[in-house]
Amino acid sequence: MSSIQFEIVKKIGQLTESSSGWSKQLNMISWNGRAPKYDLRDWAPDGEKMGKGITLNVEDLKALKQLLNQLDELN
Repeated sequence: MSSIQFEIVKKIGQLTESSSGWSKQLNMISWNGRAPKYDLRDWAPDGEKMGKGITLNVEDLKALKQLLNQLDELN
């Protein structure tokens, strides 16, 4: 099994933190030396382990922002 290499290029922000110290974060991450993408996932306190997450390019992120803005308009 090949290992996945990653580099956190920019830490954007933390959404939540669990009692175990894991936190859900939005970051810019380069996976296997590729161009950085927006990444939303859980991270261990030491930043060495990660949970399942999603990666988004800038177009995906803009579309998500529009959807979230629509939710605000409904409330």
